[in-house]
Amino acid sequence: MEITPQVRTLMRADCLLGEGVIWDPARAAIWFVDIKRHQLWNYDPETGGNLCVEAPGQIGWALPAEDGLLLCGLQDGLYTFDPGSRQFAKLADIPGEPAHNRLNDACTDPGGRVWFGSMDDDEKQASGRFYVFDRGEIRPAGPSGITITNGPAVSPQGDRIYFTDTGAQKIMVADLRAGIAGDARPFVNTGALFPDAYPDGPIVDEEDHLWTGLYLGGRVARFDPDGWLAGTWAMPARDITKMALGGRTMKTAYVTTATKNMAERDFADWPEAGSLLSFDAPVAGVAQAQVKLG
Repeated sequence: MEITPQVRTLMRADCLLGEGVIWDPARAAIWFVDIKRHQLWNYDPETGGNLCVEAPGQIGWALPAEDGLLLCGLQDGLYTFDPGSRQFAKLADIPGEPAHNRLNDACTDPGGRVWFGSMDDDEKQASGRFYVFDRGEIRPAGPSGITITNGPAVSPQGDRIYFTDTGAQKIMVADLRAGIAGDARPFVNTGALFPDAYPDGPIVDEEDHLWTGLYLGGRVARFDPDGWLAGTWAMPARDITKMALGGRTMKTAYVTTATKNMAERDFADWPEAGSLLSFDAPVAGVAQAQVKLG
């Protein structure tokens, strides 16, 4: 079922690669990044105000953490960000990561662990893999040998985790217990449903349905817990990267978009490309737990 919602353009950020959108319940605000412009954005839905801070490198994500900080994934490792001083501080390298890789997407589980992935910055080599940051310890966790990783996304109960292999157009799922992910198994082959689009950042809502942006697809898609397509929502931008559910009722969808693969002629068909978008979702999301830093 294709739905054409009333989409609102919240901010024309002109993102090359907008990504990592997340609802911050403590601040009642949105964080997202523009990876290629090295930008960390904050957006206040109540006032419409926004703030942009330059990161010290390509920044894939920023997650609310304890002590009022954010934990951020940059090309060369993990950093903390202090919104008060607007300063980044290097926290950790990622052991074994090649120099041509960067960090791309992440989430927290109910225990405050961070699950994240790496990828080849040129999107050619299958050098990406997934990790977990568990109170200061970083260890490999989940599939490896992936060109473009996205997600992970964790179920509200913390018993399942989803891994996206964007280039292969597939999403995998694994059982999750006490911070340990089991073997990943197929969840959905999005290429069979959307041959010309690629699954990007996923999230899970309160009904255990998975949402994913569709890069080159002009929509977001929602799948039930068994991997069946429950619906799609059309967007006025072609390259949809990630969605978050937040707001007072947790039913406002916030969507990041990209322009880095668009030609000049494409902008006439996709006028909101590069913007932060929003629409009213039929179901509520689940606020992610704060990152436990140590």
